[in-house]
Amino acid sequence: MLRLMVVVALLVAAPALADEDKLPRTLSVTGRGEVTAPPDMARVSLGVTTEGNTAGQALDRNSKAMAAVFKALRDAGIAERDIRTTNVSLSPLWSHPQAGDERPKIRGYSASNTVQVTARDFAALGGLLDRATSAGATDIGGIWFDVSDREARLDAARKAAAEDARRKAEIYASAIGVKLGPVISLAEGGAVVPMPKFEMRMAMADAAAVPIAGGEETLSAMVSVVFGIE
Repeated sequence: MLRLMVVVALLVAAPALADEDKLPRTLSVTGRGEVTAPPDMARVSLGVTTEGNTAGQALDRNSKAMAAVFKALRDAGIAERDIRTTNVSLSPLWSHPQAGDERPKIRGYSASNTVQVTARDFAALGGLLDRATSAGATDIGGIWFDVSDREARLDAARKAAAEDARRKAEIYASAIGVKLGPVISLAEGGAVVPMPKFEMRMAMADAAAVPIAGGEETLSAMVSVVFGIE
C-alpha cells in the first residue's frame, strides 16, 4: 500500500515539472534617460506676515499689504491666472511670563497670506522679487525652475531610457551567450520633477534686486523592461 502511494505522488508531480521546463527564459533590465535644458519659467511662493494687537488689526494690516503686493505683481506683467493663493492663516501670539504661577497670555495676533506666482519671463524673475518685497512682501519660499515644453523633453528622456534598457540587455545577453528575444513587458518607473531650489525670508522692503541663477534643469525617466531570451 505504501509503494502504491509513492507511485501516485510521482505521477502527479510529473506534469508540474514538465510545465516548469516550458516557462519562458527572461532577462530583466532597468533603463534611464536624461535630458537637460535651461529653465525658461519659474514658480515662486511669496507672501506677507503681519502682527496686530487684535485679530482684526492683524488681518487689516495683512490685507492692505497683500493688496499692494498684488498690484506690484500685476504691474510687473503677471497675469491673474498665474497668481494663486495657497495659504491664509491667523494665529495668536503668546507672552511667556517669568513667574511660574502666571499663565501665558495672548499679547497679539499674527496674520499670514501666501500665494504661488508663476513667472513666465524667467529673465525678469529677479526684478519681480524686488518689486514684491518693495511692495511689502515679507516671505519668499521655495523657487521651482521649470521648462515650458516639459512633456516634449520628457518624451525624449523616455526614448533614451528605452534605448538604454535595450543596450544593457544586449550586453548581458552577449556576456552569457544567449540571444535576445522580444520584449515581454515594459513598465515606466516615473519621471523626476524639479524640486524647490531654495527658501528665504525677506525682512526688508527695500531689498536689492535678487540675483537668480537658473543653471540647467535635468528631466529624467526610468523604465523596467523584460526581454525574452533564446
